[in-house]
Amino acid sequence: MKINGNEIRPGNVIQHNGELWVAVKLQHVKPGKGGAFAQIELKNLINGSKLNERFRSADKVERVRLEQTDYQFLYESDEMLVFMDTESYEQIELQAEFVGDRAAFLQDGMNVVVESHESKPIGIRLPDQVTLEVSETEAVVKGQTAASSNKPAICDNGVRVMVPPFIEIGDKIIVDTNEVTYLKRAD
Repeated sequence: MKINGNEIRPGNVIQHNGELWVAVKLQHVKPGKGGAFAQIELKNLINGSKLNERFRSADKVERVRLEQTDYQFLYESDEMLVFMDTESYEQIELQAEFVGDRAAFLQDGMNVVVESHESKPIGIRLPDQVTLEVSETEAVVKGQTAASSNKPAICDNGVRVMVPPFIEIGDKIIVDTNEVTYLKRAD
């Protein structure tokens, strides 16, 4: 589907220079001289490279619709992650590096969304939040009650996050998978 250059929004996937790009940041610019344009930071969906591009309202770009399929994470085997389609029960294997650092958040039975283009997986969306158990953290020092004195903690999956001083080993916490930050203590 063709859209005007000024209709691109963050999160849109477009075909540009024969490759698939996702719009990361967007800024509309109205210079004193000449026509307005959209300054867009694009990220390549295949190799992860970034590109800054200007699109005017007269420019036409091809917006790509990705197929989104619900999968369930089953297990990891030899650097391969195995997922099962929740409707057809077909299994697919993706390389751990395809998911990247966020693979540490995968838990058995976790539901994820695999985004694909022409039946080729190009992205994976994890839940925004996961519950993890704190396996290592420093003890609280009495009197150390500065307003923003967070301390490092290592969770049971090996991910390191900064947590408030009252969090102790064995506590369950909720972590944002996109920003890799502590949100709150789990109930």
